Amino acid sequence: MNACDGSEVPISSFTRSSQTGPRSSLPLHSHNRKAKKGKHPDLWDFVWIAYSFFFFLEPIVRHNRAYWIGFAGFYAIFVAIYAGMVFTRKRWQHYLLLAGWGVLGALYFPKHNEAAGTFIFVAAFIPFVTDSLVISVGTISFAFAAIVAEGLLLHVTPWAWGFTAVISLIVGGTDLVSAQRMRANARLQMAHEEIEQLAKMAERERIARDLHDVLGHTLSVIVLKSELAGRLFERDPKRAAAEIADVEMISRKALTEVREAIRGYRAEGLAAEIKRAQTTLDAAGVTLVCEEKPPELNPGVEGVMSLVVREAVTNIVRHAQASQCSMVFSTRNGHTSLTISDDGRGGVRPDGNGIRGMRERIESLGGSFAVDGSTGTRLTIVVPTQGHVEMGSEEKAHA
Repeated sequence: MNACDGSEVPISSFTRSSQTGPRSSLPLHSHNRKAKKGKHPDLWDFVWIAYSFFFFLEPIVRHNRAYWIGFAGFYAIFVAIYAGMVFTRKRWQHYLLLAGWGVLGALYFPKHNEAAGTFIFVAAFIPFVTDSLVISVGTISFAFAAIVAEGLLLHVTPWAWGFTAVISLIVGGTDLVSAQRMRANARLQMAHEEIEQLAKMAERERIARDLHDVLGHTLSVIVLKSELAGRLFERDPKRAAAEIADVEMISRKALTEVREAIRGYRAEGLAAEIKRAQTTLDAAGVTLVCEEKPPELNPGVEGVMSLVVREAVTNIVRHAQASQCSMVFSTRNGHTSLTISDDGRGGVRPDGNGIRGMRERIESLGGSFAVDGSTGTRLTIVVPTQGHVEMGSEEKAHA
C-alpha cells in the first residue's frame, strides 16, 4: 500500500513499501531483511525497542525496589503503546497512541528524567504516521518544546534534558527526510509500473491493429482466389491450379507478415503496397487508377501509409461493391495527402475497427484522417512529411 494512501495505514506497511528507500533510525525498516525467511514482518519492528535501554540507567543506579516497581509500570505502558503503534491499522489510533506516549513521558519525567525519551519516540514515529509536513514538523517541534519546558519548570539541570531534546530534533528530522524519500520512491515506483502497463497496452493495440490490417487483407485475397479457382476448376484446370498455387504462396507470405507484425511491422514500401493493391483489386474485378508515383517518405510514415492503403483496399474488396478505385497523392507545405476513393455503395461506418485503426495510426503521426461515405467512399489522409523527407535525404547523402 502506498504510504500516502488514506487513513488506514499500518506502520509496518511503510516499511514494506520502502525497500528501496533509506533506512530510518527507529523500528520501521528492520524486517525487510528478515521477512523473506517466513517471519511475521511486524515482529521485526520490535527490534528497535532496544533504543529504550537508557530508561533502565537510573533504576540500575538507584538500587531501590519501590523505584523499580514504579518504573516497571511505566515501562509496561511504554511497551504496550509501542506494540499498538506497530499493529494498529488506523491513523487516528496512531495519533492517540502518540499522545499517550507524550502524556506518559510528561507524567513520569519528575521521577525519572530519562522518561523524556518517550518524546524521542513520538518524534521518530510521527513522520511515518502522516504524510503532512505541517503535522510532522509541528509534532517534532512540540516534542522538543515539551522536553525543554518541563526541564525548566522542574529546575532540572540542562545536562539532564538538553541531550534528550537535541536527540528528539535529530531523530525526528532524519525520519522526516527518510519518510518523504520513501513516499517519493513509492510514487516513482507506481509511476514506473503505470508507464510499463500503458506501454504493454499500447503494444497490444499495435499488434491487434497490425494483425487486423495484415490478415484482413491477405485472407481477403485468399478467399477471392479460392473462389476463382473453384469456378475455374472444371472450365480451365490449369488456371485453377495456378490460382491455388497463388493461394499457397500468399498463405506462406501471410505467416511471414504475421511474424513481422508481432516483432514490429515494417512495410516493404508504399510502391510495393500499391502494386499488391492492384493485384488484389484486379482479382476482385475492381479497376485501380493511380497516376502519380508515391512521394518519398520517412520509413516510419511510409509504413503507416502502407498499412492504411492495405486496410482501405481490404474494405473496398469486402464491402464497397465497387468497380473502380482511385488513389491521388499530393505534397504541399511540408504535408503529404492521399485520397482513396471508390464508386461503391458508400455508407461506411466511421467507428469500425478498420477505420478506427487507420485513424489512430495517422493521428499518432500528427496527421489528419477524414471519411466521406455519401457517394461511394472517400478517405482523405494528410501527414507531415517535409522534415522527415529532408532527414532521409541527408541520411542517404551520408551513406
